[in-house]
Amino acid sequence: MMMYVVIVVRPSVAEAVLGACVELGVSAGVVREAKGYGRQKGYLDRYRGSEYSTAYLPKVEIAVWVPAERYDEFAQKVSKVARTGRIGDGKVFAVPTSWPHTIEF
Repeated sequence: MMMYVVIVVRPSVAEAVLGACVELGVSAGVVREAKGYGRQKGYLDRYRGSEYSTAYLPKVEIAVWVPAERYDEFAQKVSKVARTGRIGDGKVFAVPTSWPHTIEF
């Protein structure tokens, strides 16, 4: 059994999270730029003297496959690396699944 894990973090910690993934034996994955919203409620920004609200904050989405028996260790390590103690640090989503059927080309 495998776990499809999606990690959403701040851009400033994305490299550290990828490093932790490699340390834990994840050999491949997908990294995407994303926008998120949640308890942060955006922030106010100024542009040419006007204030405007930014509802969506920049995030990085990392998707990987992890063996189910190693998921707890993986989630703890990633959480420890990504946590800054502020609201909006990120999330770890996991979906149990059978081994992915892939076609390499």
